[in-house]
Amino acid sequence: MGWHGGVSTDLHGRPLRSLRISVTDRCNLRCGYCMPEEEYVWLPKGDLLDFEEITRLTRVFTSVGVSRLRLTGGEPLLRRGLATLVEQLRAIEGIEDLALTTNAVLLADAAQDLKDAGLDRVTVSLDSLQRETYARLGGRDRLEAALAGIQAAKGVGFPVKLNTVVLRGENDQELGALLDYAREADVELRLIEYMDVGGATRWTRDAVFSRQEILDQLEASHGPLKVEEGRGSAPAERFALPDGTRFGLIASTTAPFCRDCDRARITADGRFFLCLYAREGHDLRGPLRAGEDEDTLAARIGEIWGARGDRGAEERLALGRRRPLARAGELKDDPHLEMHTRGG
Repeated sequence: MGWHGGVSTDLHGRPLRSLRISVTDRCNLRCGYCMPEEEYVWLPKGDLLDFEEITRLTRVFTSVGVSRLRLTGGEPLLRRGLATLVEQLRAIEGIEDLALTTNAVLLADAAQDLKDAGLDRVTVSLDSLQRETYARLGGRDRLEAALAGIQAAKGVGFPVKLNTVVLRGENDQELGALLDYAREADVELRLIEYMDVGGATRWTRDAVFSRQEILDQLEASHGPLKVEEGRGSAPAERFALPDGTRFGLIASTTAPFCRDCDRARITADGRFFLCLYAREGHDLRGPLRAGEDEDTLAARIGEIWGARGDRGAEERLALGRRRPLARAGELKDDPHLEMHTRGG
């Protein structure tokens, strides 16, 4: 375990394979499980990595084992010229999968350019098919734009997944309708438990609609479910309906999967986070802008990952009294704690 000048593994033997790169901390929605407050402290624009810096840093990460990239935000489509970055990342040897997570509000106009640039697939956050519920959960009335973005992504040939955060008393009765929509649209639905991370300052255990409740509801409405084997390091368990329709379920809150986690995150200003629940990150922008060569950067990254011992979601599960990871005041003091800053 550790850094050996090639693939890096942490203290639990977990390799570094997947990297989530946030390209902006800004967002055009205000989802209650991520950005429920009225005001936010944004990262200084001069601190944000430019495309050349992101590309260089990504090339270094591939040298320590990363083969899967995901561009995130905030809302990544707010970053101007994103297709140019995609084209640069696509040219890096060793990148096997290049994906984007978006709310799809701006996707209709961007889909073809992203496809032409070499993006492989798209994941869309969609928490409701009901206009009023969508607007209440997302803080903006943009459902039609999001659905148009999904249609455009499918139209240019992207495989599409939908991510739905399930909140008790909000959208928990829509699961069957969302599953039916996904089947008709030929996309895969992934249902996600409400997590007590980052900006989820209003999280309560009572608001979590659990993995078991999700499965019970869908089995009652759609028939017996069959769990699919071979999950590997993927965050989602996959299930199949009797008609062959598949969906995923991410149960980070009640059934965490830390033992197989191979993901790290880079914020838009170059902070390296080893876990979504981590309180601290590691500055890579400083050495990058100081001109540190790629071999030295690779060794730095490998050593950081090699010392990783966290199992954040499992540690949270073991807490007797569980409250949000950070309070609103803490987030204003340190915006790097925000989920929309570190890429969800």
